[in-house]
Amino acid sequence: MSDAVVVLVGLSIGSYILKAAGPLLLGGRTLPPTLQSLAEFAPAAMLAALVVVSTLGDGSSISVDARAAGVVAAGVALWRRVPFIGVVIAASTATALARALAG
Repeated sequence: MSDAVVVLVGLSIGSYILKAAGPLLLGGRTLPPTLQSLAEFAPAAMLAALVVVSTLGDGSSISVDARAAGVVAAGVALWRRVPFIGVVIAASTATALARALAG
């Protein structure tokens, strides 16, 4: 077997074990309210962290550039409850304008 196959099989088994651990360990019990509220907010927090790192990260430093303008425009559009296609258009337009003005 090649190294790639061994790694792929190992990762598959590990992923299956991690996904099965929750139902096996809880056994039909519900989570305590504190953990339940944390579990409900975890996806939003992780998505927000991913957006911040992707927008402001530049390797090993923080970089505020045209991408930040796009994220701000998208945030304002979402806050104003604009449909998703409008959010994408607003973000891309803001990013393009910021790049045009900066260059």
